[in-house]
Amino acid sequence: AEMMKPLLVIFFATLVVAALFAYRVSRKIVEPLEDLDLEHPELVDTYEELTPFLRRIEQQNQQIRTQMQELKRQQTEFTAITENMMEGFLVLDAQQKILSYNHSALQLLGIAEPMEAIAYKNALELNRSESFQKAISIALTGKHNEQTMKAGGRVYNIFANPVFLEETVTGAIVVIMDVTEKEQRESLRREFTANVSHELKTPLTSISGTAEIMKNGMVKPEDMSYFSGMIYKEAQRLITLVGDILKLSKLEETGMTTEKVEVDLSYLTEYILDTLKVQGEKKGVTIHSQIESNCHILGILSVADEIIYNLCENAIKYNKEGGQVFVSLKKENQRPVLIVEDTGIGIPYQEQSRVFERFYRVDKSHSKEIGGTGLGLSIVKHGVLTLGADIQLESQEGVGTKITVRF
Repeated sequence: AEMMKPLLVIFFATLVVAALFAYRVSRKIVEPLEDLDLEHPELVDTYEELTPFLRRIEQQNQQIRTQMQELKRQQTEFTAITENMMEGFLVLDAQQKILSYNHSALQLLGIAEPMEAIAYKNALELNRSESFQKAISIALTGKHNEQTMKAGGRVYNIFANPVFLEETVTGAIVVIMDVTEKEQRESLRREFTANVSHELKTPLTSISGTAEIMKNGMVKPEDMSYFSGMIYKEAQRLITLVGDILKLSKLEETGMTTEKVEVDLSYLTEYILDTLKVQGEKKGVTIHSQIESNCHILGILSVADEIIYNLCENAIKYNKEGGQVFVSLKKENQRPVLIVEDTGIGIPYQEQSRVFERFYRVDKSHSKEIGGTGLGLSIVKHGVLTLGADIQLESQEGVGTKITVRF
């Protein structure tokens, strides 16, 4: 009992000394482990027993670096491809949140927010149109689908495909394409086909009807000349129409297939006016010309011929009895400028924006009377585009028309 107190003191003193000693020994053992550089374990100087462990870590680090480099390379390729796409591209998860996208998608959807603000947003916040929402909803049910969306005067095709992990739909890929020009071309093609069918059908019906009357002997001998003349007139109209259609078709391909040569516009204009002189005299139209010499361009002779001929012929054809046509060719700032002006029937202001359309005619009855096909100015417009020229129209109904072409 008397020794208990000293023994307890000694015991606790021993514990304290042992604790301090254990702490110092453990720190000395653990300190090299705490100082390990796991990024570069091959450079660590520590216990020999840890060498196999460090070597394994280095191997794993090397494997991870290789995989990360490959992932970065793939990410760079993916970003380069998607960012250079004209089509919009979206990757969504099963909750319709945006995982990936490109700049074109934001442009097509009319998104003005910074790109970083779009990440992980719900895709339906980008666009609330029925077509867009329907495309995503159907794709997340596991079905491929295509929708058409109209916005801001543009037409878009939306292609949505589901993404599967085993048999579960985990998201969707959405591609958005601007097909406005394609739709416009298709609309023009349908309109052109309908117009061609109508324009061809009219003279053919007239020829067929007249020929049937003659075949059935319902025409008196003295009227045969009149009915034959009708057939001839409609046949000529048909030939002219087919010729104009072929010219227009050829013009649309000429720029790609014909080599450009030096064209003497001065000589070409004088030659065309000389050719049209008889036509002008028949209608009582006086042609005045002022042609400067040495007006040359690098272009396509047949296209330049079509432009000048159609403009000059229209000025005579749609002129008044006893009217006048003024044709001038001169240089302005080294550019040849052709001006064809007439004192004819003119074009109403509200019609002027449409006169270059195929088959468009301001006065259909008058055009039929003088044999117009409605393709002359359309041929001129395509020719001007092919040669890279500019065209300007000024007209006043009942006063006349002035058309300027700057080559």
